[in-house]
Amino acid sequence: MKAVKIDRYGGPEEIYVTDVENPTPADQEVLIKVKAAAINPLDWHVLRGTPYFMRALTGVFKPNEKFQTLGADVAGVVEQVGEQVTELKIGDAVFGDIFNFGYGALAEYICVPEEALVLKPENINFEEAAGVPVAALTAYHGINRFGKIKPGSEVLINGASGGVGTFAVQLAKYYGANVTGVCSNRNIDLVKDCGAEDVLDYTEQDVRSQDRKYDLIFDAVGNLSLSDYKNLLTKNGNCAVIGFGGMTHLIGAGLFGGRHIKMVDFKANQQDLQFIADLMESRDLSTVVDRTYSLNQTAEAITYLETSRARGKVIIKIQ
Repeated sequence: MKAVKIDRYGGPEEIYVTDVENPTPADQEVLIKVKAAAINPLDWHVLRGTPYFMRALTGVFKPNEKFQTLGADVAGVVEQVGEQVTELKIGDAVFGDIFNFGYGALAEYICVPEEALVLKPENINFEEAAGVPVAALTAYHGINRFGKIKPGSEVLINGASGGVGTFAVQLAKYYGANVTGVCSNRNIDLVKDCGAEDVLDYTEQDVRSQDRKYDLIFDAVGNLSLSDYKNLLTKNGNCAVIGFGGMTHLIGAGLFGGRHIKMVDFKANQQDLQFIADLMESRDLSTVVDRTYSLNQTAEAITYLETSRARGKVIIKIQ
């Protein structure tokens, strides 16, 4: 089978596609024929080995075996099941976040524990399903689990047109919030279509100059400072920061008594993923797919994602 591989840290030029041995599922695993996978910022961080503290997990001097094939989001069809698999069967269309269950979705086949997967709704395709897990679960935990928004809450989403941001706008709207999105001029209509009532064009408007206060700031960019958060939040407001940029903010979180700012972190689980799948099936949530690449174009896909210009998700379609 074909798989995307890296042998050392570096840029997209280190990525290559090669033949590897087909995997065999363990007792609690299923073998998936991969139909599509998504590229996430996580993948370029693994590729580059940055920030450096990540290497305690991925390998100090070069990627360890687990991280030599990129990809956390997977969607595909079950081709074989282990002896102790009880819920899934051959032929089931499934998707999931496999970062904590093996990683390596950018391959034609992969073995995944049953607990990492849920059934794909019939009314969405594999590309849409592949774009869901990491981004939608990140948005869900920031908006609902930490943000605890309710109908009428004022929510600011910084980076509203990206992979996580488009899901965050939709989820905030689903919970009845009044949503303000921040993006560039070319993405205003997209963010409005996702459900934002107001959209700020950061090329023309400085979000920090507003007098408006928010109950939740969902920062998918990380370019706002702690003092910006303080000025923009209501007295009991919260701020959810996405990605490794949020770690620097946490150092100064004493500004908020250590309670109101959090870097969104979670371990994927079936319950949360099934909730997201149900929203996808009811069309309360949709994947915005920007571009689709082939497995052989993975380096090109990561190069594009690193520009921070992607509108929604970047997908690898595996023939």
